[in-house]
Amino acid sequence: MNLEKRIDTLDQLHDVLSPENPEIKVITEKAYEQNPWFTPGNIFIALKNIREKFLQKEKLERWLASYSIPENITAKAVGIIMAGNLPLVGFHDFLCVLLSGHRPFIKLSSKDNVLFAFVLEKLFQIDKELPEWIIVSERLNGMDAMIATGSNNSSRYFEYYFGKYPHIIRKNRTSVAVLTGKESKEDLEKLGNDIFSFFGLGCRNVSKLYAPENYRFDFFFEAIEPFRQVAGHTKYFNNYEYNRTLLLMNNIPHLTNDFLLLREEKRLISPVAEVFYEHYTGRNDLDEKLSLQKENIQCIIGENYVPFGAAQSPELWDYADNVDTMKFLTSLGEKHSKLD
Repeated sequence: MNLEKRIDTLDQLHDVLSPENPEIKVITEKAYEQNPWFTPGNIFIALKNIREKFLQKEKLERWLASYSIPENITAKAVGIIMAGNLPLVGFHDFLCVLLSGHRPFIKLSSKDNVLFAFVLEKLFQIDKELPEWIIVSERLNGMDAMIATGSNNSSRYFEYYFGKYPHIIRKNRTSVAVLTGKESKEDLEKLGNDIFSFFGLGCRNVSKLYAPENYRFDFFFEAIEPFRQVAGHTKYFNNYEYNRTLLLMNNIPHLTNDFLLLREEKRLISPVAEVFYEHYTGRNDLDEKLSLQKENIQCIIGENYVPFGAAQSPELWDYADNVDTMKFLTSLGEKHSKLD
């Protein structure tokens, strides 16, 4: 494998995925027709993040400099079972396999097969060797290693079928935000991005707030008012109305601004259009609560954590579940690897 050539190919893909390319508008509309959660706005956010975070030549070279990737590597067949909760959510796994020198065998999600097929088509046009190297298939048989992303339920099936191979198997995770009561309106508006981008469907979206005792959410609701437009999305608002109806019928206390529900709850993963919150009494109490949930938290947003507004903008080196995908891939053949 010629690593420099792969990086150049991805650098060219950066330009192809520009919003100025008229093909982008066409494929965006097609993907939205297939999956109404993939609004043009959310697709453009996903493409912008990929272009700026994953397809910058300087960033790619800096990232890969931390790994030993021999030119004469014995390529392994690496199966990738992709999730479909967000547009192109499996792109980073694909990128890692491609740049590690192994062969990606991809099972696309039925919820995200339009956009990814388009990206592959563009890659194949840039590098004529890639159609023979990258395989898309419904069945992944005879793999040397597996990367699979799904729910806690599907992960049990992945473990059953692929446990004998070196693998990374990802389960349900979500993200949380820590509030101190000292946040500015700008901070809280940025937190709104962490909550509402992609309608909150991603593992890096904030689904729970940790707030000091006696924290009042009036200022929070005021700050997220610019996101009221989400109520115009039929599927989102149907979820809002359904979840609010359940809360009212069961006399469960909650707060709302007519497009987001807030409910005090110890669990982490909240339904669409709802965010849980939990009070803490001090730093020690907060640290204990976060520690107890560390295996279920993707990232923590707040002061001294991931900055407000940056939840859905991971860098190349920000690995899901804190499992170094490139380290796993570059170690294939050295030993039987298992990371889950």
